[in-house]
Amino acid sequence: MESSMKVLCAFSGSLLLFIVSANALADTVAGTDGFIDIQTLIHSSVQLEYQGKVIQIDPWDRLGLAGAKPADLILITDDVGHHLDPAAIAKLRKPGAPVVMAANGADQIDDGQMMANGEVMTVAGVTVEAVAAYDIIPGEPSHPKGEANGYVVTFGGKRFFFAGVTECVDEVKALQNIDVAFMAMNVPLGRMTPAATAACARILNPRILYVYHYDQDYARRALQPDYIGPELPEGLTVEQSITRLQQELAGSAIELRMGNFYPPLN
Repeated sequence: MESSMKVLCAFSGSLLLFIVSANALADTVAGTDGFIDIQTLIHSSVQLEYQGKVIQIDPWDRLGLAGAKPADLILITDDVGHHLDPAAIAKLRKPGAPVVMAANGADQIDDGQMMANGEVMTVAGVTVEAVAAYDIIPGEPSHPKGEANGYVVTFGGKRFFFAGVTECVDEVKALQNIDVAFMAMNVPLGRMTPAATAACARILNPRILYVYHYDQDYARRALQPDYIGPELPEGLTVEQSITRLQQELAGSAIELRMGNFYPPLN
């Protein structure tokens, strides 16, 4: 049985949605031959492990790496510090382990392996598809088309989608057979609101959805403790945005897992 503490939430009478407790440090999904461990680390950092092989996605060393294991493969979605952290990569990278990244980070990792949007390759025995990650709503901070990647990773017989920071662009909508999706929410300038995130998730229809990269102030406070950012659309708090997402997903077959992406800052 897959592990995770689940809370059954009811909306509008018979509408039900399973949500995993945010206190869960590690989850699992059933792979081809055993379980795939999913460790949510910080903001957009995720660790996958299956049969002794470890993949790190966007490792960030802001609070240390005590929960992270040495990686056979590292995937980087963007060139911003909480996505591309050379110190974290150096600490977690096994000798010779490939670091797959978008071209915008090429100057930070000398031997990084660049992937362009739409490219597919097998790296460290893992099939990786680079997916375009960009804005629809214009303005700053901007995420231009072609500069960053999301990734579809086939691992342990399951297809994991790590969206990176993107809106629900055509390349995302076209993805098929996603088992577990990680999607950003509350992106600045009203991008990927809870309603937009839920609508995109319904198109992808993964069995399991994690939202990550949804507390933008946290990422700034990690470096500037006194930072106070702009309000979310409709004046929602981060906690209220999660509730809104739950409501927007009600009645779907998607299992929402929150993980533990926001441990206390020290």
